[in-house]
Amino acid sequence: MSADNVLPASLDAHPDLDTWLRVDPSDTVTVFTGKVEIGQGIVSAIARIAAEELDLAMDQVRVETADTAHGLNEGHTAGSMSVEQSGTALRQAAAEARAHLLGLASAALDVPVDALVVRDGTVSVGTISVGGPADAASHGGPPISDPAGRSVSYWDLLGGRRFDRRASGRVRPKTPSAHRIVGRPDARRIDLRGLVTGDTRFVSDLRPDGLAYGRVVRPPTRTAGLVDVDDAVARAVSGVIAVVRNGGFLGVVAERESQAVRAADLLRRHANWADGTALPAVGDTATWLREQPGQAFLVVDGTPITEMDPAHDAVEPDSDGAVEPGGGGAWTLEASYSRPYLMHGSIGPSAAVARWDNGRLDVWTSSQSVYTLRAAMAIALDMPMERIRARHVVGAGCYGHNGADDAAFEAALLAMAVPGRPVRLQWSRADEHQWEPYGAPAYLEMRATVDGDGRIVDWRHDVWGTSHLSRPMAGGRPNFISGPLLDPPVAMRAPEPTLGKEVGIHRNAAPIYDFGRQRIVKHFVAAMPLRTSSLRSLGAHANVFAIESFMDELAVRAQVSPIDFRLRHLSDERACAVATAAARAADWHGERSTTFGHGTGIAIARYKNRAGYAAVVARVHVDDATSRIVVDSLTIAADCGEIVDPRGLVNQLEGGALQATSWTLRERVEFDDTMVTSVDWETYPILRFPDVPSIETVLLDRPGLPYLGAGEITQGPTAGAIGNAVFDAIGYRLRDMPLTADAVRRAAATTDSAWRAAR
Repeated sequence: MSADNVLPASLDAHPDLDTWLRVDPSDTVTVFTGKVEIGQGIVSAIARIAAEELDLAMDQVRVETADTAHGLNEGHTAGSMSVEQSGTALRQAAAEARAHLLGLASAALDVPVDALVVRDGTVSVGTISVGGPADAASHGGPPISDPAGRSVSYWDLLGGRRFDRRASGRVRPKTPSAHRIVGRPDARRIDLRGLVTGDTRFVSDLRPDGLAYGRVVRPPTRTAGLVDVDDAVARAVSGVIAVVRNGGFLGVVAERESQAVRAADLLRRHANWADGTALPAVGDTATWLREQPGQAFLVVDGTPITEMDPAHDAVEPDSDGAVEPGGGGAWTLEASYSRPYLMHGSIGPSAAVARWDNGRLDVWTSSQSVYTLRAAMAIALDMPMERIRARHVVGAGCYGHNGADDAAFEAALLAMAVPGRPVRLQWSRADEHQWEPYGAPAYLEMRATVDGDGRIVDWRHDVWGTSHLSRPMAGGRPNFISGPLLDPPVAMRAPEPTLGKEVGIHRNAAPIYDFGRQRIVKHFVAAMPLRTSSLRSLGAHANVFAIESFMDELAVRAQVSPIDFRLRHLSDERACAVATAAARAADWHGERSTTFGHGTGIAIARYKNRAGYAAVVARVHVDDATSRIVVDSLTIAADCGEIVDPRGLVNQLEGGALQATSWTLRERVEFDDTMVTSVDWETYPILRFPDVPSIETVLLDRPGLPYLGAGEITQGPTAGAIGNAVFDAIGYRLRDMPLTADAVRRAAATTDSAWRAAR
């Protein structure tokens, strides 16, 4: 803690220790977090932090995640901030709880605090060297007890009772040198066994007593209106409990899943819809984005500060991306890049369970923010928020705003038709693919001038896109996909520009490098054909792909190693360290390939320019027969401050890199003038197991430094490294994601000569 005893933000908002910890009646301590488990390992990280500070064994710690009944509101589980926010707060809360427990033990045993040692929650009289009361608990070697063997446990002292204390900030957490659990690689995730054995109950596995099953009937297009429906055939299906109609919202509730599916299908066939507004003829999404009217904002230090005339002097790229050098040895280069709409693509479609009973609503959901979900449902259902309880249950994962919140709201609509019975709503695969909010597309134009000494002296970055934020309560609206169908309708928020620091379109648009002059402009486009919202890394995936691809292009033009070119523009020592570590681990020094079809590339970034650092080296080859790009290996180096759980951190980094590999090579949402046509894994291909590259990960631990977010830091660098490796392999720059075999084939006529000319 700092000298002025400032509490971590989450703890400052919830300073009561009882909000964070509970000494159970015997043998365990329960710790609470307002974050939720979506595969990022927050449960294990929180357990490690608590066990470390309280001198407990890992199996003595229980973790409860977000539940509105508990009251620990830490907002969204998003932005790679789970450990950074909740972990930091819990560390301080646990340190203060330990100090209080030691004070109680001191009184109970009638000895000074500095004569006490703690092991697995048992406080004994012993002799240790301490630096003060906050260091009196030692989980290390066996205590040196007094002859009487006096001891007392946490459960003797406070089991089943409250702390009734507020955090003060005056207690110091343990120093890294005293750690026995945090940062050590020898402990597995505490949720791993259940995931492997199948004991873990996902939200779609819940089977409360009296459970009924629901399905929703979707409109044929996104703006179609229901004219009429003959629901008699659906009601006649055996086991159907209710057919629900609220305006244009249609659903069924049945005793069994198969009955609900059959009834919904019949209801769909007997519903008449008025055609809605057609989707715009987009064609090429990147070109379409560039041509749309919108708002332009100058971005300074990661924050949009000035709205500009959209007709400002934007870069107009040449067809080959090159501009002739200017005088004095200086030269200028221009290029454009893009990414399409992307899906969250959760392997398990969204589901939720809801129960309406005596005017109260209970919801079990995999939402990433149960508090904002509750607030949004209260508005949409016109009921007091206090009568709604939303609790998190693990789902298939999404790392962003997928269909989970919409499914929870729809489950509630169905449950209110059958009071007293819990209803599980399960989306279908087509529901998930066609109706989830997508990751926003982006179009980017880059321009840089390099002086005669090979240094960038002018940098320009223009990025076109739309809102990445339409979660429940964004803009004060509930934002449920079924809301506009209701009677009266509950409108969704129209896309609006987000002007916070490092948010949405402009996340990581500011480069990590030191340039003499730079201008970054965010172009917001409101009128988009498809709904968009938060997807892992938001704008950073496209921005870092463009920045790192362009840096590579500049390095090639300057005839400088891509590693050396980056290092000459970096003053951040931690960024230099990850770049050097990744290259060293990959046994690559920046040399260009001498074997056609095989290449290596590097990319680096600091997520949001304030979270974790990551560098990725990719090795690829382009298959001669199919022109398909194959990623052979990825080498990752990361600096995320002090490491809590090394294995968990590796999981995050490598999982993010694999997802980014899939985005970069495979994924693109397809749609026509009426509907999304990517409806399954054939029409929306993702990376398959045979295509998974080998991965090596190097962690740069920083004991004593703040925890830095890790869950989204490899997306951009992975995309950039793959793009750069492809150029190294074939000598042709693919600038539009996904980097497909078709794109390679289109370049085939010029590839070989370009590759040889570049050597």
